[in-house]
Amino acid sequence: MTLYDWFVLAAVLICILLSAFFAGSETALTASSRASMHRLEKQGNRRAALVNHLVEARERMIGALLFGNNAVNIAASSLATGVLLTWFGDVGVIYATVVMTVLIVVFAEVLPKTAAFNAPDRIALFVARPIDWSVRLLAPILIAVEWVVKWMLRFMGMKVGESESILTPHEELRGAVDLLHREGGVERLDRDMFSGLLDLRYLTVSDVMIHRTEMITVCADDPAEEVVKTALEAEVTRIPLWKGTPENIIGILHAKDLLRAIQAADGDLAKIDVTKIARPPWFVPDVRPLSEQLKAFRRRKTPFALVVDEYGEVMGLVTLEDILEEIVGDITDEHDIAVPGVRPQPDGSVNVDGGVPIRDLNRAMEWSLPDDEATTVAGLVIHEARSIPEPGQTFTFYGFRFRVLRRERNRITALRITPLQRKPMAKAG
Repeated sequence: MTLYDWFVLAAVLICILLSAFFAGSETALTASSRASMHRLEKQGNRRAALVNHLVEARERMIGALLFGNNAVNIAASSLATGVLLTWFGDVGVIYATVVMTVLIVVFAEVLPKTAAFNAPDRIALFVARPIDWSVRLLAPILIAVEWVVKWMLRFMGMKVGESESILTPHEELRGAVDLLHREGGVERLDRDMFSGLLDLRYLTVSDVMIHRTEMITVCADDPAEEVVKTALEAEVTRIPLWKGTPENIIGILHAKDLLRAIQAADGDLAKIDVTKIARPPWFVPDVRPLSEQLKAFRRRKTPFALVVDEYGEVMGLVTLEDILEEIVGDITDEHDIAVPGVRPQPDGSVNVDGGVPIRDLNRAMEWSLPDDEATTVAGLVIHEARSIPEPGQTFTFYGFRFRVLRRERNRITALRITPLQRKPMAKAG
């Protein structure tokens, strides 16, 4: 071998190393976490700022990487072919094709790209500066290539620069968190909290309110002793006060105000006028999004509101705790029952009260029952059955078997839900 041959082989080796550098850089820069890079840039990392700059000009960056990668690959193949032709004659072309294909595929493509997939952020920060130099150096050539490509695409009727994501930004965030949860990077509780926060804009007050049939109220027409006794025995601190009919709510009786009134009356309950210490009621529409209601709670500095429908009829009540539970899950105290109304059975089925919200059941059991057409489990069964079922009737839909256990008048009060291993193709009743 002559000195020239050694020089050519060294040039081939350098070209393969450069090819590996360009291939690995392309994978690392495109697979790097944009969130991590933006956070590092805010912390003052200059290389992260370069990565963000390169990713924003993605077309030019990819053009520089492809240009550099193909240029060194072609140069390496040409040099290797010349040397092997000198050594072996015409058959050297075949040797050069086989040898260079193996070297480029293994060492210049698969190896660097695999390494970049395993540590994209770290490698992206490492290669950011030299890639930025390459983009600047090749800028005139890249501008000309971009112009030709865009002209040809427009000529073929393709719209350039108009890309629309299938998912909304909120759904993309949700998908990213779900993916991280499946990979073990995010715990279930954190995933549920993030999903609950994103859901606030899609849920309305009626989705989380306490229905009027489950409200604890007191009548202002009753004797003061009875009103005070009922209020103090209740497990809540704010109680709607009505007069005449339960729908005519005239105020909200707060336990603290009541205790102050008892102290001021020296314990004589007959002297207490509950209508005077009751606070004015606050009515909100049932269609208000939870995100807006949360802001309204903060503005008014009160955590309690009554919910009315379009006719002004009271439908229930909503509290700040109800909204926060959509984010952080059930907030229980010494008077609460964990996941009220949901009782898992040894055989894998679950006994559920009819009034349990579908969202609470899904969160407690990690199910995915739809809540678009109904808020409660009983409402879902009635919606799917298109009737009010009798006790003992069984329905199968959404991969679950629903058996009605109890019914009071027109209300389903208890069901047994059994998950099926295989989701049925059709609904059955």
